[in-house]
Amino acid sequence: MSDQEEQVESHTFSVLVDNEPGVLARVIGLFSARGYNIDSLTVSETEHERHVSRISIVSSATPQVLEQIRAQLDRLVPVHMVRDLSTTERPLERELALIKVAGVGDARVEALRLSDAFRATVIDATVDHFVFEITGRSSKVNQFVALMMPLGLVEVARTGIAALSRGKSGIFDE
Repeated sequence: MSDQEEQVESHTFSVLVDNEPGVLARVIGLFSARGYNIDSLTVSETEHERHVSRISIVSSATPQVLEQIRAQLDRLVPVHMVRDLSTTERPLERELALIKVAGVGDARVEALRLSDAFRATVIDATVDHFVFEITGRSSKVNQFVALMMPLGLVEVARTGIAALSRGKSGIFDE
């Protein structure tokens, strides 16, 4: 790699926005218009009294592009605050996935054994399939999905990453 090339990094942004129609479209439009990729996206109202939602966005790019993303998000009108959690501390990140596996016999037994090892919960089962619920870091979910593939993986639904900074302060306190 030459000195001019920069390493691609993955960063987690926490964005507080007004909870109103069209805000998510504006935030996502910023990424789309500039050709930035979103690796993970979650959004939900977090403070009903203030009508505020938190958008967690994971994006991979060079440090310069990631700084541009943060600055451009900060300039959007419905945005109250933007934090790049990856630059200040190791954020607490978790993801939830529902994983359907069809199988009988030894494959079924192995799927159950692995689900126990990964602390996945069986939330639906018949004689020929399971639906597992698993939470944790994305790497844990990825590993579990990979192990389920040869055992009869049917489909996967993932929530995307939810993230918070470490410590006693909240995002409005910073």
